[in-house]
Amino acid sequence: MSGAAASAGTSKFTAFMNHPAGPKTVFFWAPLMKWCLVGAGLKDLSRPADKLSVSQNLALTATGFIWVRYSFVIIPVNYSLAAVNFFVGMSGLTQLGRVAHYRYYGEGATKPVEA
Repeated sequence: MSGAAASAGTSKFTAFMNHPAGPKTVFFWAPLMKWCLVGAGLKDLSRPADKLSVSQNLALTATGFIWVRYSFVIIPVNYSLAAVNFFVGMSGLTQLGRVAHYRYYGEGATKPVEA
């Protein structure tokens, strides 16, 4: 490998490490840890709709979408924070849709039809 190619790779790594939203900052680690909320939302897809909390999912939906907007306003603009909050908001919205469907159509709507 030539010296120019090695220094280009090193400078990209150094630039990543020293970026205002890089791994030396909370702007990197907070969105990374927040993916656990998305995972919990995906896990809740297997829960019965009558066991889901409306207030919890309303809060997740609202804060998710509010933080998406905030992620584009702060400096440095944090695209990873925007992405994770979009999915947090969507997981909350999906769960709210499941609760609404359950309450509108009743218990029979969530069980498979037996032949």
